[in-house]
Amino acid sequence: MMSPAVVLIGPPGAGKSTVGALLAERLGAGYRDTDADIVATAGKPIAEIFIDEGEPHFRDLERAAVQAALAGHPGVLSLGGGAIMDAGTRKLLTGLPVVFLDVPLADAVKRVGLDAPRPLLAVNPRQRWRELMTARRPLYTEVARAVIDTGGRAPEDVADAVLDALELRPAAGDAPRADHRKEEA
Repeated sequence: MMSPAVVLIGPPGAGKSTVGALLAERLGAGYRDTDADIVATAGKPIAEIFIDEGEPHFRDLERAAVQAALAGHPGVLSLGGGAIMDAGTRKLLTGLPVVFLDVPLADAVKRVGLDAPRPLLAVNPRQRWRELMTARRPLYTEVARAVIDTGGRAPEDVADAVLDALELRPAAGDAPRADHRKEEA
C-alpha cells in the first residue's frame, strides 16, 4: 500500500487546491483532490449531491473517496473541508504527513467568496463558516503533523512552508526555494 507524500486539510479558502498543485509540481508528483473524485464518481457537482441526495449520502461518497485516495495515491492529496469530521478518516490519517492549512475568515472570503455554491455556507455564510471552524479546528489540529497559517501569504510561500515543515525537498531541477522558518503544530 502506498500513501501520499503530503495530505492537505483545511476549510474552504485555505488554498488546498492551489498549494496542492504547486507542491505536486515541486515534488515531481501527482496531485489529487477528493472533492474532484466525488464529482467524477457522482457525475454532478457537490452542491447538487447535497440537494438531490442529502449530506449523509455526500459524506458516504467522501469517506469512500478519501479511503481510496489514501490507499492508492503516492503524491499530494487534498481532502474536502469536512472529511476530517469522520472518525474513521481521522484514524486513517494517523501517522501520515498531514498539513492543516489554516486561514482567517477575511482571507477565505477574499479567496473564494462566501457566495460560491457551497452547500454548508448557503445561509449566513460568515457565521456558518465560523461555526464550522469552531467544530472542525480541533479535529484539523488533532490529525495534523504541521499547521501552516495561509493568511496574507502567497501560495508559493505556503508551499515553501509545507515543504519545510515536512522536511521535504523539491524534485531535481526545481528552482531553489527561499529560506523560511519552520512552522509546526
